[in-house]
Amino acid sequence: MLLKSLDEWLKNILQRGNTMTEINKNTVAIVHYTGTLPDTGEIFDSSLDREPLAFLVGHNQMIPGFERELMGSKTGDKIEFTLSAQDAYGEHNPDAVQEVPIEMFGGISPEVGMTLMSDLGPFRVTEVGEELATADFNHALAGKSLTFNVEVIEVRTATDEEISHGHAHGPGGVEH
Repeated sequence: MLLKSLDEWLKNILQRGNTMTEINKNTVAIVHYTGTLPDTGEIFDSSLDREPLAFLVGHNQMIPGFERELMGSKTGDKIEFTLSAQDAYGEHNPDAVQEVPIEMFGGISPEVGMTLMSDLGPFRVTEVGEELATADFNHALAGKSLTFNVEVIEVRTATDEEISHGHAHGPGGVEH
């Protein structure tokens, strides 16, 4: 068992030293990114003031277009791209907007802008009337194009354990 652990450790060290690895399926990409709305320039998310994002490529951890645009990139590359709504969080689905009786909120007084959790997942309160509130189950960025500025910090081949678990391990990834 120790030899297997030592072999795994050595393999991981050698992979981390391989800066020529390109982002492809079953690699771990570690990136800093800033996401903006192209129409306004408003930043909706950024990793610049925290740890970079680490993800296992090809395992549906990211929005579809994000991985596609990074394919073939290497450590040190800086990439800017804009995704259509379809390649990001999808189009806004009017069927995912429901009117809900206020009494269904229990002890919570719904207010416009609140994000709450239900058995169906998270939703945003978009309107509140006397008897009904409107719950929008679409992602907040559904229906929007998104621009990303990405710097590739590190790319390495994923370990067998990461592939079997379906996620990156270590800083920026899952710790267990």
